[in-house]
Amino acid sequence: VALEGRRIDQQADRRRDALRNQTFGFIFQFYHLLPELNMLENVLIPAMVGRSVWGWFRERRAAELLDRVGLGHRLKHRPRELSGGEMQRTAVARALLANPRVLLADEPTGNLDDRATRGIFQLLREINAAGTAILMATHNLELIRRQEFRTVEMNRGAVVFDSADQAPTTAQEL
Repeated sequence: VALEGRRIDQQADRRRDALRNQTFGFIFQFYHLLPELNMLENVLIPAMVGRSVWGWFRERRAAELLDRVGLGHRLKHRPRELSGGEMQRTAVARALLANPRVLLADEPTGNLDDRATRGIFQLLREINAAGTAILMATHNLELIRRQEFRTVEMNRGAVVFDSADQAPTTAQEL
């Protein structure tokens, strides 16, 4: 994988660490929240590890992101007190804390109901429009095809559909 023409695997360890912390955001299918931390603290993990977000701003940004994903009222709750969907939305907020240039998302809406899924996809559309590249793995093809993202569908390692090769469609055709 190359970023700005430079292979990531050939970077020094410190540079790769900085890239992971400041350039990439990760939404994991199984959240990877720390049970001893509350939701606000879990969102703040990237700022605790690196230098991507500093000072009082990081807590304000984390709280705003939790509010944006519908969890502004659950800041002090621990993971065991939340549903799977709430934990997944916390993982989304954590991935966005440092305003990543690239977002890697593994089934970012797999545990969400339809309403929460639409909200997360709206948020992803907004950050994509603001310049964040999103690479997402999902099985929710119906929802993806309704989005404004480029969609590449793969089956057994082969590309079977690429929306970049298709003529634009209107919302009525979907």
